Amino acid sequence: MKRARVLVKIFGLGLMLVSLHPAYGHEEAAAPSNGRADFEPNYVKLQRTGELKKRAEELWNIMERCTLCPRACGVNRHKGEKGFCGASSELVISSHHPHFGEEKPLVGTGGSGTIFFSNCSLRCVFCINWETSIGGVGKSRSIEELAEMMLELQRIGCHNINCVTPTHYSAHILLALDIAAGKGLRLPLVYNTCGWESLEILKKLDGVVDIYLPDFKYSDSAMAARYSSGARGYPRVTKEALLEMHRQVGVARPAEDGLIYQGLMIRHLVMPNNVGGTREVVKWIAENLPKDTYVTIMSQYRPMHRASEYPAISRRITRKEYEEAVGYAREAGLTNFAAQGY
Repeated sequence: MKRARVLVKIFGLGLMLVSLHPAYGHEEAAAPSNGRADFEPNYVKLQRTGELKKRAEELWNIMERCTLCPRACGVNRHKGEKGFCGASSELVISSHHPHFGEEKPLVGTGGSGTIFFSNCSLRCVFCINWETSIGGVGKSRSIEELAEMMLELQRIGCHNINCVTPTHYSAHILLALDIAAGKGLRLPLVYNTCGWESLEILKKLDGVVDIYLPDFKYSDSAMAARYSSGARGYPRVTKEALLEMHRQVGVARPAEDGLIYQGLMIRHLVMPNNVGGTREVVKWIAENLPKDTYVTIMSQYRPMHRASEYPAISRRITRKEYEEAVGYAREAGLTNFAAQGY
């Protein structure tokens, strides 16, 4: 029997991958040279047939009595009402730029083309980007402007379009994607989410999203309710969402150029005092998804926003807590996880 080969790579902000497996403007963009020449995202096919716009319009209509996220607060966002997420139908974006702090297979040499959307349906008390996700900081943009952002990120050499906190703006994203694909957008679409996703909405994204990048924050519903604004159903909802995401895109595996073009990449943030329930999280992944599912064990927790009001999460994690988390992943049998240096 051949001995398993261990590959260790240092990348990004001290991220170590442990593997045990052997055109800005209105003119059409040129074919990108920042990825595989033979790669064409599935959303391009949907755009050509009109299916992409059809699904975008279906999502748009849902905002009349909004159930885009599992809160299902039912407000009429088209009439200016704001949902639990803090958003109406007005598109608000904080920033867009190449991002070099993501996982290496997303960053490559040109960066991940990240678009930060304002507001959020989960509203965690420890959110590191709370000014944007909870405070709603950002600038109102049109769908056409969002499409041009996507094309600009392609033009300057980014390897993908990375939509951060996209759920409540999924209709806007698909409408913009329809425009951008018609003008030559050919980069993989990354759906960078908290994991708190409705199955109904995910099914409308089937064939649209190339790379799912969800969090799996908690294994315990009481912890989710306490630290994420009453989201008691988070563990159940997220498990169902992860299974659907995997069904759609499969396991994320780097191509010959080192980049990932399709697949599921799960993130788990290690929290102080085992608030996230890391052992149970990685055990569930190992038992319900392929053992080589790409998982990032994140070490960068900082007590931001209102975390100081909650003693259990009012400090950074210790080296021992992080080392235990990595040990749990190995113990569970995961063979393709990224461990951040601590």
